[in-house]
Amino acid sequence: MLFPKSKLKQIKCVLLQVLNGLSMRANKGQTVALVGASGCGKSTVVQLIQRFYDPLEGCIEVDGVDIRQLNIKWLRNHIGVVSQEPVLFAKSIAENIRYGRDGITQEEIEKAATDANAHSFISELPDVGVVLFF
Repeated sequence: MLFPKSKLKQIKCVLLQVLNGLSMRANKGQTVALVGASGCGKSTVVQLIQRFYDPLEGCIEVDGVDIRQLNIKWLRNHIGVVSQEPVLFAKSIAENIRYGRDGITQEEIEKAATDANAHSFISELPDVGVVLFF
């Protein structure tokens, strides 16, 4: 993924330039963390990658292709995001995991929980009359 000096403006009460000259590269398979003070543009960068906004200048590329040329649903299905304020729905843990991808099997749900180092923790939760996982 490549951000060759992109600029973005968001509309709030006035036109406000949020990012100016951002340039970064993330290689295939690389995990990237955006860290910084509140208001510095971390969430905006993620929203740019997900195409909630488009840069006014420059572009964001995946494998050399401007993401504006890609199908948005396809693009978002290939992005994993852990937001700073995770949201859980009033459903089982399995249903919360399932929410991220249509057609996921129970085995894939348990693998996702295992990969996130959460399976044993979830399995040890007390049964309070609510299906938590299985």
